[in-house]
Amino acid sequence: MSDRIPKKVYEKELSRLQAELVTLQEWVRSRGERLVVVFEGRDAAGKGSTITRVRQYLNPRMARVAALPAPGDRERTQWYFQRYVAHLPAAGEIVLFDRSWYNRAGVEIVLGYCTRDEYHRFLHQCPIFERMLVEEGIILRKYWFSVSDEEQEARFRSRLDDPMRRWKLSTTDLESVTRWEDYSRAKDQMMVHTDIPEAPWWVVDSDDKRRSRLNMIAHLLDSIPYEQVEPPTIELPPRPPSTGYVRPPKDTQRYVPDHAATLST
Repeated sequence: MSDRIPKKVYEKELSRLQAELVTLQEWVRSRGERLVVVFEGRDAAGKGSTITRVRQYLNPRMARVAALPAPGDRERTQWYFQRYVAHLPAAGEIVLFDRSWYNRAGVEIVLGYCTRDEYHRFLHQCPIFERMLVEEGIILRKYWFSVSDEEQEARFRSRLDDPMRRWKLSTTDLESVTRWEDYSRAKDQMMVHTDIPEAPWWVVDSDDKRRSRLNMIAHLLDSIPYEQVEPPTIELPPRPPSTGYVRPPKDTQRYVPDHAATLST
């Protein structure tokens, strides 16, 4: 892409935005706010890599990722939204949903993992569920990562050739290629029913991953009226005088071998 953001420009702006995310996190903590960010979109659209950048410098005890596996036998008998409710944030927490309850509006209906009745019930209940979250005071943001069919296929092919990322490619992912239009129709229907004023969808053009990460993070920050919160003052206490402790000899303990010493410089 001719207008691809230069790496140095990208890294500088990403660093600035990540610093702002830390400020946002402190505001969420100090105010007792609850923030939910939903990441949805095509397979290989860049959701996971964006989540990684969002969370990179955040406190993992306050900001966590919810990436739920396929439901078990017991979960299949529960109210559909029930297992997602268990992962919602408490006061002062941020939860990033790497896919969410919207599985039912996408992969489940396209691949036949749910019935038509279950699907239509979801489309009816989802806006009600999300209005309840917002009325409860939860800050809810929903992002759909959009990628072209050509770019998606190119990313799939790069995964096939990369043993470090091959695990990201599943048989379900490959269905994205052969059922592209089915997924497109499902996404369109999802948007019609669940793009509500209280919790609108925001589409992220993600053919350029650098650009999409910056755009998504900047929008999230701009959409929340957070403020700079001064962290509590912390002073390092003076080290007390020695009381005669002597460290045991090294040969009395097992040390990890110095692999680094075998590397050529």
